[in-house]
Amino acid sequence: MAMALLDWINDAAGSSVKGDGVTLRSPRASDYEAWAAQRQASQAYLRPWEPTWPEDDLTRAAFKRRLSIYARETDAGNAWPFFIFADSDQALVGAITLSNVRRGVAEAGTLGYWIGQTRAGQGHATAAVRALVGHAFDELKLHRVEAACVPANLASRRVLEKSGFVLEGQARAYLKINGAWADHLLFGIVNDAAGRGG
Repeated sequence: MAMALLDWINDAAGSSVKGDGVTLRSPRASDYEAWAAQRQASQAYLRPWEPTWPEDDLTRAAFKRRLSIYARETDAGNAWPFFIFADSDQALVGAITLSNVRRGVAEAGTLGYWIGQTRAGQGHATAAVRALVGHAFDELKLHRVEAACVPANLASRRVLEKSGFVLEGQARAYLKINGAWADHLLFGIVNDAAGRGG
């Protein structure tokens, strides 16, 4: 009974952000099965663009650890993780996180996201990025949002460009992706009318 109540409290907590055809919602314990299924079905598709997955990554225990980390980061004001749901069928289609939030003279954060293979190319990533950038600027009062992608990830680059991000440069051996250090294209968007595409 207490566990069911705790799950209900966890499920009722959190925030959401509305986008064009998508809803971003804080991850919940009850999202495990949909999340694990989407990640499992998309593993080969996502592998070239992501850090190496831990052996137990798709287990319920690992998911609970993930939720605990998310809660700590959110409470500290360092990150805002969301799952992406398609408004058309309420399905979990991916995830997006604003992390590495720096206040003070920077007022900036870093954006990362993924979309499951079966839902890729349908505009969900672009809608989610636009919604979270708007939230970062309007609600969190950040000045700048940054993102990076491997040069070969043309789909991710298109998402960022369609969302108003500007290519600012390239960093050598920027992040360890799929077990190897990879160069990344660096993008940024600034909280002003010109930087947000209008």
